[in-house]
Amino acid sequence: MNWQAINFDWNQIRAFLATVDEGSFSAAARALGSTQPTLSRQIAALEEELGVTLFQRGRRSMMVTAAGRELVEHVRTMAEAATRISLAASGQSLAAEGLVTITATSFTAARFLPIVIAELSTYAPGIDIEIVASNELRDLNKREADIALRHARPEQPDLIAKLIDESDACLFASQAWVAKYGTPKTLDALAGHSFIGFETPERVSAGLAERGLNIRKEDVHHRSDSGEVILGLVRAGLGISVLPHFIARDYADLLPILRDQFSVTVPTWLVTHSELNTSQRVRIVFDQIAKTFAEIKNGRPDGPPA
Repeated sequence: MNWQAINFDWNQIRAFLATVDEGSFSAAARALGSTQPTLSRQIAALEEELGVTLFQRGRRSMMVTAAGRELVEHVRTMAEAATRISLAASGQSLAAEGLVTITATSFTAARFLPIVIAELSTYAPGIDIEIVASNELRDLNKREADIALRHARPEQPDLIAKLIDESDACLFASQAWVAKYGTPKTLDALAGHSFIGFETPERVSAGLAERGLNIRKEDVHHRSDSGEVILGLVRAGLGISVLPHFIARDYADLLPILRDQFSVTVPTWLVTHSELNTSQRVRIVFDQIAKTFAEIKNGRPDGPPA
């Protein structure tokens, strides 16, 4: 190993790669939790150390130079190796303290995770929890989260996944909507009515069609990536949506629509990275989530049933 050839600062490498990925110094600084002047100085120092210009700077724009483009993939390989080192180090942690980040959909985060955190606070008070409530899939391999609750089984081989729940979901509308439009008798009778979805109209109509409900994409008039927002839109009488039964049953103004003709099973997978699975604090949180879900399925009164 030629140690003399390795004489640059890793923070400078991070600054360079973040700028390439984010497209500007200001965006890269935000991504790294730094400041634009600091990041600019780091990149200038790296350019001086390597003896090349990495970015062509303009008044309103910047471009990666040919020399910079040649370095990008090498730097990205370094970043991926650094991430693996961080994962391995976290996996060897025996301390039942520190931060554990959990990502889950907004429904799960709001209705279920507070129960888990309340349990943890009694016997593992040294563990801090950050909840990322989002329907977007976070990349566990890149440490965007330590634990994920997902409704589809992950395919990555280096992730550990445990099926902890299967819940029913069906179509719901408000009492006001039913009073206005009547109670549909068949799935075909839903054509032309307003639907509310989590995704684009094209994906909503395609997903429902796979389950035997054919609607036009034009029928999807409202959408949101927040479960609470969709719940509010349905309760306001603005349309029909697929909602988990354990959520909708808490609201007397919501009525199931054709439940005997249309329902879906929503699985919940508890996921973590295989290397993080040996971290005591992650293991404790992982096990507590699985334990609490099992208790809820067995009729625990302070949580939603499966």
